[in-house]
Amino acid sequence: MRVLGLDVGSKTIGVAITDGAGIAAHALKVHKRLGTEKDAAAILSIIKEYEVRSVVVGLPYTLAGEVGHRAERVRVFSDALKNVCDPEVLFYEWDERFSTSAVEKVLIKSNVSRAKRKKVIDASAAVYILQGWMERQTSE
Repeated sequence: MRVLGLDVGSKTIGVAITDGAGIAAHALKVHKRLGTEKDAAAILSIIKEYEVRSVVVGLPYTLAGEVGHRAERVRVFSDALKNVCDPEVLFYEWDERFSTSAVEKVLIKSNVSRAKRKKVIDASAAVYILQGWMERQTSE
């Protein structure tokens, strides 16, 4: 059973997916935002292609742990995606407050150039979100 991880931003959506065994998360792509309906259709095609059964959406809570404006915008997209998905696809929200900055620090320490970081950071943040969610599932 594959699980999809999404890092939804205003310009792009980072997409990660688990391997077939559900052990590790891998970067899949960075989707450039085209509007909510088109974005939902693009992610839906990935869900169908990979036979995804669960989707983990990173939710950017405020520093106080509350749902702010950015998180509400992510939920608008998440709701649109839910509306076009098979009802059997499960959706989960995951706190992603520091995912992008954590990934950027790792990429900088790995001497990845600024240009390369810009290309991979969103998909890498999606991996970070998905891997964190997976680790929580195995510890419960």
